[in-house]
Amino acid sequence: MQYQSTRGQAPILDFRGVTLAGLATDGGLYLPTHWPQLSAETLEGLASASYLETAFTVIRPFTEGALTDAELKALLRQAYGDFGHAAVTPLVQLDHRQWLLELFHGPTLAFKDVALQLLGGLFAKFLGAGDKITIVGATSGDTGSAAIEAVAGRPGITIFMLHPDGRVSDVQRRQMTTVAAPNVFNIALAGSFDDAQALVKALFNDPAFRAEQQLSAVNSINWARLLAQIVYYVYAGVRLGAPHRAVAFSVPTGNFGDVFAGYCAARMGLPVSKLLVATNINDILARALNAGDYSVGTVAPTVTPSMDIQVSSNFERLLFDLHGRDGQALGRTMQAFEKTGRMQLTDAQRAEAARLFRAERVDEAQMMGALQWAHANCGQLLDPHTAIGLAAARRAEADLDGPTVTLATAHPAKFPDAVERASGVRPGLPRRVAHLFDRAERYDRLPADAEALKAYIRDRA
Repeated sequence: MQYQSTRGQAPILDFRGVTLAGLATDGGLYLPTHWPQLSAETLEGLASASYLETAFTVIRPFTEGALTDAELKALLRQAYGDFGHAAVTPLVQLDHRQWLLELFHGPTLAFKDVALQLLGGLFAKFLGAGDKITIVGATSGDTGSAAIEAVAGRPGITIFMLHPDGRVSDVQRRQMTTVAAPNVFNIALAGSFDDAQALVKALFNDPAFRAEQQLSAVNSINWARLLAQIVYYVYAGVRLGAPHRAVAFSVPTGNFGDVFAGYCAARMGLPVSKLLVATNINDILARALNAGDYSVGTVAPTVTPSMDIQVSSNFERLLFDLHGRDGQALGRTMQAFEKTGRMQLTDAQRAEAARLFRAERVDEAQMMGALQWAHANCGQLLDPHTAIGLAAARRAEADLDGPTVTLATAHPAKFPDAVERASGVRPGLPRRVAHLFDRAERYDRLPADAEALKAYIRDRA
């Protein structure tokens, strides 16, 4: 399997290469040159398969030439063996149409664990004796803790994680800043998540610094992270009738990575009736898909901080297909967008996207209503991000056939204040992380300045 950049100017790489590289050298994102297909017979066979067996079937074609079957199976056992539920990502029924896919049974209680526990193992596998990499990442809340959990203490890896100062929940922050491993550095950045993400891209786009520090990425710009997320779409789909019945998925998203994994599953042959892109009031994705207006606004802080994003990195991967996989044409479009902060999708591009995607903007009152409904009628406490997904799913229900699965992206205890306001119940932390508020924090504050960040990394890497 080989991988190409969305901007058409970077070298073709194999799976090991794209995992260690993260961002392409031309500023683009890597995608496979073709989509392996899951036949109807294969999907039928997965209906009774374990999560690990499903993951092996889905991931194996993408890692061909980089991992043996035995190596891949060992990495999957290592990644998912300690999840808090035997099903890894269990389905929960809400009513006759609505389902939840619980993605928060990993060590940091968020869906990012599903990908990053595997990615940490891949980094360790692909680094040779004496090799070193420096991971630089930006987080709007959950990526940071999951990435740190995956690589803390691993030899040859140093991680620098940026979060927007004061714009993540206390639980999210402490899951990052209380990790005492000497290879972990946390940075509270003066600015938004978009500022942090822009700094990470600026460092990757500096060839000299990138080579000097051997930079790598854990954000969803890294293809291996998205690859791991395709699995749970297939796992849920076959349990609800695939290949004989199509399933809709509602995905609370800001950076478009989680919902793009669903797009990948559909391209591989999973029957997906619709992918609902559920945004909060930071609605650049809803504006782009509904009106073609992909223009950057001002980030408004909300009770769903992981979605407080205006520049959705992974949207470029969809744009690549909407540009007919013409990397040079997309490269020109993205360069113009990076200068102006504006892009207009054509009517043809919007129509093509609408064949699979539907976007819904959900405000705080609507989110709270969905959270209250799930608790009062189904006995389920949801985190506010998941509640945005459920609000979108219930709004679109009349237009969809078959079951709709909302991705439950985080444990409600990560956002106790918002959950308590809506439900009257304050969710407690699971036992395995109950000591979180007893540990000392360790992090530094930096301005949103690339040179300051480079100096900080050089002093510590």
